[in-house]
Amino acid sequence: MAANRNLLLILLAFIAFISLGLPDGLLGVAWPSMRNDFNLPLDALGTLLVGATTGYMLSSFVSGAVSRRLGIGRLLAVSCATTALALIGYALAPYWWLLIGLALLLGLGAGAIDAGLNSYVATHHSDRMMQWLHASFGVGVTLGPLIMTAGLKLTGNWQPGYWAVGLAQLGLALVFLLTASLWLKRSDRETSETPVQLHDDAGKVTTTRPDLVQPASLFTSMRTLSVWLSMLLFFCYTGLELTMGLWTYSLLAESRGFSVATAGLWVSIYWGMFTVGRLLAGAFANWLGHQRLIWGSLALALIGTFLLIWNPMNVVGLFAIGLIGFAFAPVFPGLVSGTLHRVGKAHQDNTMGMQIAAAGIGGAGLPALSGVLAARYSLEVVPWALLAALLLLTGFYWLSLSRFSRHRN
Repeated sequence: MAANRNLLLILLAFIAFISLGLPDGLLGVAWPSMRNDFNLPLDALGTLLVGATTGYMLSSFVSGAVSRRLGIGRLLAVSCATTALALIGYALAPYWWLLIGLALLLGLGAGAIDAGLNSYVATHHSDRMMQWLHASFGVGVTLGPLIMTAGLKLTGNWQPGYWAVGLAQLGLALVFLLTASLWLKRSDRETSETPVQLHDDAGKVTTTRPDLVQPASLFTSMRTLSVWLSMLLFFCYTGLELTMGLWTYSLLAESRGFSVATAGLWVSIYWGMFTVGRLLAGAFANWLGHQRLIWGSLALALIGTFLLIWNPMNVVGLFAIGLIGFAFAPVFPGLVSGTLHRVGKAHQDNTMGMQIAAAGIGGAGLPALSGVLAARYSLEVVPWALLAALLLLTGFYWLSLSRFSRHRN
């Protein structure tokens, strides 16, 4: 019975992450039509992202306290309902400033889902399950562009896409509300009495002795360089992922001459390859280890970015989009799983929340900066911005590992 309940809970967690990805998949395709309707410049997208990021950071910081009060099931129900109201509000809003306020509401719902489920899966499940949890996010962002593209083709408007996803989110909120009691039946002893298992790079258990290291204070963690390096990793990576997701449609449709349908399809292919990559990474995570997965991913992403910049013919640029999506796939969950190895046990809990906040800032800041540069120069600057951020991510990752390795030795 317990095994069946645990299986149901992880399936519900996957569904929650699908719902988390759907809104992100909508915006990149909707933006050209959205900015035309409101008569906005290309880089106004940054304002919308700042609103969403502010809400995301606020809710991620308090999600632990709210989860303890409400329980994870009710937290998911409230969060899905919040995002549903924001998305339906997008479809109804007559003024641009209302969309900015709704973006804040959308971020509040998304941040609570993200932080709460990352902590839940990291506590109760393996590195493999973490990869598959984030693959569920990929399913959501793959479906989002398809839904928005279908709405644009059928009606010529972007609002129906937001209506469809908003109503689906309301349905999910009801499901989580009805199943909220299942999350409460999981005994606290399961967490407190389960021995801590540390893994080497290949995923093999090296010890099952309970970890007795005293947690560091938040102030101490904030003074630790390895913690800041870990935050920079999430800042750079999430910015890369969302810059690619948000600006690929505009790059193809407005700069490289592709049709609306083709550009929307390739945004979905980007996220689809992203999802396939995470499914495969989950299958091999325990064999390869998160460090090898991340290094291989960064190498593939660099190759794909060079191809996207070079673009000698359309097929090369399109292939690069799929390759980059596949390459990015294991990085975020791999970085989450590797937190202990980068910062040590004393800083792990503090760093987890700080990383999620840094991811939110990067997810808004780098796409917004790319939009500013694209408005000043051209959309062809976006692949160059990707390359710069990817090189920074690679350097920060090497520094984070080498610094902690020296400290540990």
